Amino acid sequence: MISVIAKGLLIPFLGTVLGSACVLFMKKDLSQKLQKSLSGFAAGVMIAAAVWSLLIPSMEQATEQGLGKLGFIPAVVGFCFGMLFLLLLDVITPHMHLNESVEGPKTNLSKSAMMFLAVTLHNIPEGMAVGVLYAGWYTGAVQVSTSAALALAIGIAIQNFPEGAIISMPLHSKGVSKIKACVYGVLSGIVEPVAGLITILLAKLIIPVLPYLLSFAAGAMIYVVVEELVPEMAGNENEPHSNLGTIMFMIGFSLMMMLDVALG
Repeated sequence: MISVIAKGLLIPFLGTVLGSACVLFMKKDLSQKLQKSLSGFAAGVMIAAAVWSLLIPSMEQATEQGLGKLGFIPAVVGFCFGMLFLLLLDVITPHMHLNESVEGPKTNLSKSAMMFLAVTLHNIPEGMAVGVLYAGWYTGAVQVSTSAALALAIGIAIQNFPEGAIISMPLHSKGVSKIKACVYGVLSGIVEPVAGLITILLAKLIIPVLPYLLSFAAGAMIYVVVEELVPEMAGNENEPHSNLGTIMFMIGFSLMMMLDVALG
């Protein structure tokens, strides 16, 4: 059981590591087609996971706790708080679009430092999302399979791949050595397994509020999809139109839905 949880927590971190390592082998940024493919697939996986692995179990758990027909309340409250929390992070830190300049409030920190902070902060609720699912599976409080939790971890790992790259590659272009730039990218993702592990360690304490935490994680993930992944898969007016992101979204959503329904 411990090995299963450890692997699940480390998979998203592995995505960041691999993305950060791009600076060691690539001279140019990730291609637009690859960015759109990764963003579309990850968006599909994360939306399906948010619905079947997080929101539906949240309402089912709330109903079992005695809320009956009002079981939707924790799901709505947690979902809104999750989205508002990420919205707040985007207000105080720069946006992380791969093909745009860094945006954000005026600050004495460099753009690279602000981007590092933004990616790191956004990784915390993503780590919690994986941790909450494994916590629910570990305690038996939520009817979720290890396969569904693993699929969510893989989806987040795919989304983390380009995030690692947008930390390490710009740093190297500004004169930082490849090794050091890669290390900074890796460090931005270390908070994910830590956040997931803390969530699991507190599993028995959080059972009463588990419906809220499940939906909070769903809200945070949906915000990332809407604010970051969808714009990346769609591109902008300066890029040639492509349906690749949409097709990969369809594949990612269908795959996650099948895994969760068939194995969950």
